[in-house]
Amino acid sequence: MLTASLAACVASERDSAAGGEGGTLIFGAAGAPALFDPFYASDGETFRVTRQMMEGLVDYKPGTAEIQPELATNWDSSEDGTTWTFQLRKGVRFHDGTAFNAEAVCANFERWYNQTGAGRNSALSYYWIETFGGFAGDDKPSLYESCETTGEFTAVLNLTRPTSKFPDALGLDSFSMQSPTAMKKYRANDVKAQGTSFVYSEYAKKHPTGTGPFEFVSYDEGNGTITLARNEDYWGEKAKLSRLIFKIIPDENVRKQELLAGSIDGYDFPNPADLKSLREAGFNVQIRDPFNIMYLGITQKNNPALQDLRVRKALAYAVDRKNLVQANLPEGAEVATQFYPDTVDGYAEDVQKYPYDPQKAKQLLAEAGRSDLTLEFFWPTQVTRPYMPDPRGIFNAIAGDLRAVGITVKPVSKPWNGGYLDDVNNARADLFLLGWTGDYNSPDNFIGTFFGNTENQFYTGASPWGAELARQLQAADQEPDAAEREAMYADINRKLMSQYLPAVPLSHSPPAIVTSKKVQGLVTSPLTAEEFASVSIAE
Repeated sequence: MLTASLAACVASERDSAAGGEGGTLIFGAAGAPALFDPFYASDGETFRVTRQMMEGLVDYKPGTAEIQPELATNWDSSEDGTTWTFQLRKGVRFHDGTAFNAEAVCANFERWYNQTGAGRNSALSYYWIETFGGFAGDDKPSLYESCETTGEFTAVLNLTRPTSKFPDALGLDSFSMQSPTAMKKYRANDVKAQGTSFVYSEYAKKHPTGTGPFEFVSYDEGNGTITLARNEDYWGEKAKLSRLIFKIIPDENVRKQELLAGSIDGYDFPNPADLKSLREAGFNVQIRDPFNIMYLGITQKNNPALQDLRVRKALAYAVDRKNLVQANLPEGAEVATQFYPDTVDGYAEDVQKYPYDPQKAKQLLAEAGRSDLTLEFFWPTQVTRPYMPDPRGIFNAIAGDLRAVGITVKPVSKPWNGGYLDDVNNARADLFLLGWTGDYNSPDNFIGTFFGNTENQFYTGASPWGAELARQLQAADQEPDAAEREAMYADINRKLMSQYLPAVPLSHSPPAIVTSKKVQGLVTSPLTAEEFASVSIAE
């Protein structure tokens, strides 16, 4: 529960709201952010907070995964796709009063590219490494070459090669523009490794400074509340709320109880089993369009049997995905036939399908000489993901299907942030449950992220085709002609499902978000990237 003083403050602000504007929204967050510097973040709970305070050169149109101008008003590229010129919005200031201009843009890019020490760790600079590759002076090639100012409000980004990711990737929260003045004053780059974790800067913990409609007030770790206030000097339409509070409530059932009690005004990823009762109780349940994938991961490192395509295909035929979707996922979920939804370019309708066929699975296992197969199957605890609302139930359903075709399943369960992700990312699991919510509308953001290098969670380097798949993905990403690029990705999808099958795509799931009937103006995002500036509280 909120402290008495905070609750009284909230009640006072709500009572003073007029005409549906002003007041405070309290949102139940599923986890605590480690910091408030989005460049060093890769988790949704951090981005949920920072995207209210910070903006990028581009943004995503409300309710879609398509880009629109934000701090850049327009842009164009050279014919070869390696030089991008951005015209910037005038009259914008960071929360500390620093002017936003081309120098600020280049200062941010140079900060990212010139990371040193712990800042180069993939656990910190995840999205830089996934999007741009290497840093200044290291051996790994970088997509980034340089940033130039050709006018006060004109910034030119030079790339080392063309990429399908531009300019869409610049809408990622990690690439939000932050005040060069505040980052220097509070030593934003002062991050150090400490055992398996990190110690962050004063900037990242107490002084995040963007240009957005809300600005940082405080983080009360004792009470688990993060408070933001309306930016009264915002360049665009000001936020309707005067305050926005995120209350950290890790347990989904507790979030539901606090909503029912009126202690919070909304929360994300309600249990699909609760949607009907929440609607009947008068709450507003909004279902996002599915823009994600859940898959049964297969690691080829530990068990030689999994390097056999016949065994991987047997796993695909063994899983009753239709029943899995109907029994364990929310209304509107769909069986996946490939590794991204049909709204993304390069989706191929004619990929090889794997309908539920336990006899076919047994036959393939016998042909491979693996009728007595034993596999360690990892599944996560203490987590709810947009694509995986009930990990235990999903694990039990799949494990039952595998046992039915003669596979011995050894369950391994670990907390999501207590060993599970570490084991999966280091290829220690035979089978595992994981997924992905798209960051932007690009094939590279899905299959390029999964299979674009051979040192991945699937350990595709163990197969003779792993390096070739990585080369195919790189070639498609670098193809400047959109029609040819789409055809290349469609061909890759066909090969992924017939010749490679490094994992088994399971489902696309439409995650829900629930709010009190007093909450108005919330526009849901298929990227689960809601912005709260449009929200008001009706009394």
